[in-house]
Amino acid sequence: MAETLIHPVILSGGVGSRLWPLSRSLYPKQLLALAGERTMIQETAARVSGARFAKPVIVCNQEHRFLIAEQMREAGIEAGAIVLEPVGRNTAPAAAVAALILAEQDPNALMMLLPADHVVRDGAAFDVAAATAAEAAREGAFVLFGIAPRTVETGFGYIARGEALKAPQNCFRVAEFIEKPNQAAAEGYVASGCHYWNSGMFLFCASTYLEELERLEPDMLSACRAAVASGRRDLDFFRLDEASFARSRSRSIDYAVMEHTAHAAVVPVDLGWSDVGSWLSLWEISDKDAHGNVVRGDVIAHATRNSYLRSEGPLIAAVGLDDVAVVATVDALLVTTRSASQDVKHIVEELQRRGRELHLSHRRVYRPWGSYDSIDSGPGFQVKRIIVNPGAKLSLQKHARRAEHWIVVSGVANVTRDEEVFALNANQSTFIPLGAKHRLENPGTEPLHLIEVQSGSYLGEDDIVRFEDSYGR
Repeated sequence: MAETLIHPVILSGGVGSRLWPLSRSLYPKQLLALAGERTMIQETAARVSGARFAKPVIVCNQEHRFLIAEQMREAGIEAGAIVLEPVGRNTAPAAAVAALILAEQDPNALMMLLPADHVVRDGAAFDVAAATAAEAAREGAFVLFGIAPRTVETGFGYIARGEALKAPQNCFRVAEFIEKPNQAAAEGYVASGCHYWNSGMFLFCASTYLEELERLEPDMLSACRAAVASGRRDLDFFRLDEASFARSRSRSIDYAVMEHTAHAAVVPVDLGWSDVGSWLSLWEISDKDAHGNVVRGDVIAHATRNSYLRSEGPLIAAVGLDDVAVVATVDALLVTTRSASQDVKHIVEELQRRGRELHLSHRRVYRPWGSYDSIDSGPGFQVKRIIVNPGAKLSLQKHARRAEHWIVVSGVANVTRDEEVFALNANQSTFIPLGAKHRLENPGTEPLHLIEVQSGSYLGEDDIVRFEDSYGR
């Protein structure tokens, strides 16, 4: 008899505010290559791409859909579905819509819930834990992956281990869920040997989860059922019905189900796991030089120790520093002690309060056709560097309050301007008058690079009327 496949459900809804300025709302940490060559969501999907696993279901913020689809394509991973959340409602509703979709194919489908932004260093140990958890889940258990604590941590929830299940081995009933403890309590939990960090990774049967949700959160399940039933296909995505999904209350799977079910179990694991929740935790899991420094990008360090130094833009010159994190992008610079790096979220909150946009996006903004970088601006003008991917094209559009001048730097551009259609090569340019219907397309096999100079009374991204769009916007 063939082994039952495990259906990975990758949850990609967080914004990672503690990893600002790299992580931002429109380009959060799971879409960044923070701990390796691949992005965190690519690493998560690759971890569950073996013969034991079905194609992953990804539940994500609708604003990230094209970025996630492109990253899966780059990684050579085919998603079983990419489900778009119109509003954030935490992990319990996200798991519910995934369970409803999987249960339509197989009510007994085993689903593994995985955050998109965690690091797992030991893939072999992960596979062993998945096999153990699957065996327990087939018997009706809700299985948590409990991380053997390496240090005394007050920032994690803990799970107390109860009696062992008859089968499989190394699987135990959960005796207690414990909120983030104080220092003394955390020290006792670590010393006990029978308490584990709550990893946020779960494995259970789709139908069993839906049954418990019906008992514990019937209104939430009803809203999720309606959101799936009234959802619609949109290109390669499944878009949940916004009005229905918004009716669900926002709750984590821990609060909604795990702390109330009689079937919670834990598999203790040592996976080389990290939730990468701060610059300190990223420093802890990264390779270091002889002085204990993690150095990424254009950095010169002198007499500096035990620090995280990363530049995505200007040179960082660090002299005589110890125990700090310095992170530079082209539009922001963070300087903090490593121990205070959890508090970076307060900077993000202050940016929001002041109406700044630095918490939302980077200067380089990604679109389904490529990207643009706003390199200069002033009263009545804005200059952008635009990159159009091979074979991609922008929407057929017009602007009511701005004109544009395009200069091709490299590649070939096909330009539509009202009734004209013509090609532009490197060092050639054209003018798009205010109100002209226009489109830009890259017919080549290499990226198209051009400079766009906008001029007019209003230069916001919402001054656009689309007549035709390949991406359904």
